[in-house]
Amino acid sequence: MAKTDIFSATVEHFLGPILPFMRDPAVAEIMVNAPDEIYVEREGRLVRTDARFEDDEALMAAVNNVLQYTGKRVVAEHPLIDSRLPDGSRVHVILAPLCRKGTVMTIRKFAKVMFNADHLEELGTWTPQAREYLHVCVLAEKNILVAGGTSSGKTCLLNVLSGFLPNHQRIVVIEDSAELELQQDHVLSLESRPADRWGRGEVGIRELFRSSLRLRPDRIIIGECRGGEALDMIQAMTSGHAGSMSTLHANMAIDALNRLETLAMMSKIELPLHALRSQIASAIDLIVQMTRFTDGRRGLTQISEVLPLDDQGHYQLAELFTYRLAEGEAGKAGRGELAWTGRKSTFGDEPKVRILRDMWKLTKSVFQADS
Repeated sequence: MAKTDIFSATVEHFLGPILPFMRDPAVAEIMVNAPDEIYVEREGRLVRTDARFEDDEALMAAVNNVLQYTGKRVVAEHPLIDSRLPDGSRVHVILAPLCRKGTVMTIRKFAKVMFNADHLEELGTWTPQAREYLHVCVLAEKNILVAGGTSSGKTCLLNVLSGFLPNHQRIVVIEDSAELELQQDHVLSLESRPADRWGRGEVGIRELFRSSLRLRPDRIIIGECRGGEALDMIQAMTSGHAGSMSTLHANMAIDALNRLETLAMMSKIELPLHALRSQIASAIDLIVQMTRFTDGRRGLTQISEVLPLDDQGHYQLAELFTYRLAEGEAGKAGRGELAWTGRKSTFGDEPKVRILRDMWKLTKSVFQADS
């Protein structure tokens, strides 16, 4: 029996109380707040369940078993722990006394069926025109930042966008916990590592990113930008490593740029604010905004191109697609669709884009005026 199969069987034993939810395709996340307080996210809504672990010891036994798969252990010195299950599901654990109720464990389930561009179109996440536009942008090596709130579908969309990458390119993927599933042949997946119980051996996203620049990448994909690696990523994007992609927590496109600026400042490298903003505006070509609606739906609500700074040194965005509410009762319920604003892309006449535009015979496209 393979090592992964052994771990899978053991995990199923220790996670017995929540195993039905692990197998339920309608459940996206399982939240264990206490041995007798377990919630799940089913079809976008939080539901409290009747499931429970026998006691604190049973919950800790389950946590310990889950962590063993990635070679991690529960230690008081590191009470915040990220791990994953054999099927790829992401696990986060917070130990007492940081949480007053006791140990907390949240499991973000790994999608058994990987979404592709067609699925997103069927679900109404994007329109054929938005899909076509983003496809061209990926092939034209534009740097793309996927922004959105928690559980808004950022990683799912990044996975779909990565499917547009040419199969012959060398792709380096950097993540805290492996979630992306690229289908190309030449993919190098790197994963960060926390410090051990003595504070040794930590390897963060920033160190992995710097190392990736020496691996001769055609593309670099960072699962989520959340620290000082933002500045390294920005500088790499402006110095020959085009076509990179990442995700970022932000509720609006302009907020994404401001947050990226804040993260870059965490690098402890002092730069004049105007110089930093100029680099960000030059590095990021496109911001794709994902939103989780009140009824649990997830959708693409904005696609914006990043323009050069204005005369006052402020960010500027060109909004190309925006979410428009439907008429009548459907609109009142938050229903609508992503619509083109009619604005032409700022890089529609670049050689790479023109070649793709002519090859696909795009008509009434974002890359050219109305026709």
